[in-house]
Amino acid sequence: MTRTGTTPTNLRRALRREVPSIVGLLADEQDFAAMRRYRTFPFTDHTAYLREVEALLRALARQGGHTTVTLFDPEEYAAWCAETDTDPDRPASRSRFTAHLAATGARVTYTGQPLTTLLPELVDTAVRQATWEYATTVLATAGDCATCGKDIGKAAYERAAHLLVRLLEAAGPGIHHLVCSVPAADDQLLAVLHADGTAPPEDTAATEPATEPAAEFTAVLAAGIALAAPGGLVLRTTAPDTPDRLHGWRLTDGALTPLTEAEVFSAYCTDARTGEPLSPEPGVEYRAGFPLAPGPDDDWTTHH
Repeated sequence: MTRTGTTPTNLRRALRREVPSIVGLLADEQDFAAMRRYRTFPFTDHTAYLREVEALLRALARQGGHTTVTLFDPEEYAAWCAETDTDPDRPASRSRFTAHLAATGARVTYTGQPLTTLLPELVDTAVRQATWEYATTVLATAGDCATCGKDIGKAAYERAAHLLVRLLEAAGPGIHHLVCSVPAADDQLLAVLHADGTAPPEDTAATEPATEPAAEFTAVLAAGIALAAPGGLVLRTTAPDTPDRLHGWRLTDGALTPLTEAEVFSAYCTDARTGEPLSPEPGVEYRAGFPLAPGPDDDWTTHH
């Protein structure tokens, strides 16, 4: 039975608006080229492919449903097909893998943003997820301290959370932009956090972090502590009617050691790729890192 004046076609259209859509996107030309090995993959040009994807996303948005975009990785797809005994050269297989990615992989919601905005957002989400997974794996597999028997990963996370709280307390009012960098096995772990210095900082060791970025940042800092990796942390503070202030610290032996003003200037005004000097940013003050108040877990060197 249907309501008076409602046709089956209208009902199907209404139902379609309640069915979510998932689009797997090949973000770069290298991934696109890898998919061209499959006979059933119909595209030959990456630019044309992106144009058609954007047209599809707009069409789905016009239908009023919810659309999720996920990053399609050809290597991961091939491994999934081998593991599940699935023929990779079938559109249905790609569809099943895309549904799998929507539950496990990096994804963003399409809200009408252009592809030039969506692509960087999707790649950034994928990088953040990979960083989070690596950092949490490091903490989960760090083992117990040979001296005191404590779980090193848990202790490192608690220490990182306390350091972050003390850092934000010492930074004072303003909008703070923090970047933590820790060397990993094959790459560099990087975490970014924006914090409002007008609000009381959250002790992430006592409660669950209020935001995912806070948890990610804490996990990366904790991974550096657990690995005894020579990482670094920089803080940029923006406040009304004053120049931005830049501070820096070196992560050594589980502690944040303040950099000198000259070291902060050198870090920001040197091209990391070529080593060539860069011009100082106008309206920015390069300052030494400030010391942090002592905490109950400062004797980190006792953990092995």
